[in-house]
Amino acid sequence: MGFFEGRDVLSALEFTRDAMEELFRVADHLKEEMRSKRVLDHASGRILATVFLEPSTRTRLSFHYAMVRIGGEVVDFGPEQAASIAKGETLEDTIRMVDGYGPDVIALRQRVPGGAKTAAEIAEAPLINAGDGWNEHPTQALLDLYTMREEFGRIDGLKIGIMGDLKYGRTPSSLSYALSKYSNVEITYIAPKPLQIRDEVLRNIEGRVRIRMVERVEDVMEELDVLYVTRLQKERFPDPGEYERLRGSYRITAQLLSQFKKLPIIMHPLPRVDELSADVDEHPKARYFQQARNGMYVRAALLKLILGV
Repeated sequence: MGFFEGRDVLSALEFTRDAMEELFRVADHLKEEMRSKRVLDHASGRILATVFLEPSTRTRLSFHYAMVRIGGEVVDFGPEQAASIAKGETLEDTIRMVDGYGPDVIALRQRVPGGAKTAAEIAEAPLINAGDGWNEHPTQALLDLYTMREEFGRIDGLKIGIMGDLKYGRTPSSLSYALSKYSNVEITYIAPKPLQIRDEVLRNIEGRVRIRMVERVEDVMEELDVLYVTRLQKERFPDPGEYERLRGSYRITAQLLSQFKKLPIIMHPLPRVDELSADVDEHPKARYFQQARNGMYVRAALLKLILGV
């Protein structure tokens, strides 16, 4: 029985290096299989329930495509505003109801940090955390590392800059946790002081990676292998005035990139707002659309491993 089989996926802290490497090998194999056959039959007769109680486009579609393309079926809970949860139903009751229909796996996104753990304690089906508020997004971290591995052939020894809203964003924490499983990795956190990485993230990776904290990307651009850009999480700012004050405090444009002789690859979990200009899309170092495509292969691999098929 493999690491992921029958298992909840709640935090990137739980991943081992060996488990991630196994998943990446399965993703490589599925990518090759899908080049010759659009829909495979690995998960025939299996059902994924997607319960997204917070707006999502890419993650929801990525899970949906991943399950369908390995031969399974998807039952979607529907938009939050049209569901009973909008009438006051608790998360616990929602999960009991969904789990009672007998899905083989559940992908859950909701707003409360730690809510995925609560849901997993209720559900009999394996539960995947597809984002729990500002806390974590572990499957995003898997596809991020897969993209880096695809680019460099390794993750050990890479220098990664994570830039933007590191306080309210969930992707920087999961990415940091996953990177901490590798050797000789350096993470530079690039953000205005009010948006710097949360203390609990630093505590969880202490001693495992080298860490720097800076405010200006220009000061470190040529030292990085990867620049991972994130957006301001407007919906998570308790003070709208703080959001407006910090908005636009960092922005990657083609003009900015042209100032440097050596550039990292540019990644972004998407969606973007104004922190990453559209004129970077055609830049030879842009990798964020490739990153999004990889999400389907990585999530397909994860579902295959969880289901044990």
